[in-house]
Amino acid sequence: GGFDGGGSLIRDAGLRGPDVADGDWWRVISSGFLHAGFLHLLLNMYVLWIAGSILEPGIGTSRFLAIYFVSLLAGSLGALLVEPNTFTVGASGAIFGLMAAVVVVARARGIEQIASQFGLFVVLNLVLTFSIPGIAIGGHLGGLAGGGLAALLVIYVERRMSGRRGFGLELVGIVLMIAATFAGALAVAA
Repeated sequence: GGFDGGGSLIRDAGLRGPDVADGDWWRVISSGFLHAGFLHLLLNMYVLWIAGSILEPGIGTSRFLAIYFVSLLAGSLGALLVEPNTFTVGASGAIFGLMAAVVVVARARGIEQIASQFGLFVVLNLVLTFSIPGIAIGGHLGGLAGGGLAALLVIYVERRMSGRRGFGLELVGIVLMIAATFAGALAVAA
């Protein structure tokens, strides 16, 4: 249904600071799987397909999912920081995080054409974010930052370490990012 109508699913699982503060912590996650109409869903899934088809084969499924989840939570944190009393839904924070990750990973691996193209894509999407009313600016910026940082961790481990030590550092880093963004979202909502 439409977002303006505020369907029961959006009311029950969308992100809004006072609801999270009242104990509905799952909204920090569930809001990233709801969308404000078919076009919103279509645009996010299209970019997910493009970014995913570039990023996932290059870094693996587990790293891809880790970056996605960090980005989703960072997007929720950003949305709560900027507009805590507004209902927010969508995978856009996670999608912006994946776009940032494509740029970081491509640049680190010397694939400048993809890094430049996706960099331009990010800039164009940021222009839309700031130009169109009703878009969760904090969600997009939070996701962008979360995905970029998670991708930097992946690249750092890839370049500096290998084996169990590298896997352990990466796992600890991702878990800390997830915990920090989730705890941050809960703290901001309170």
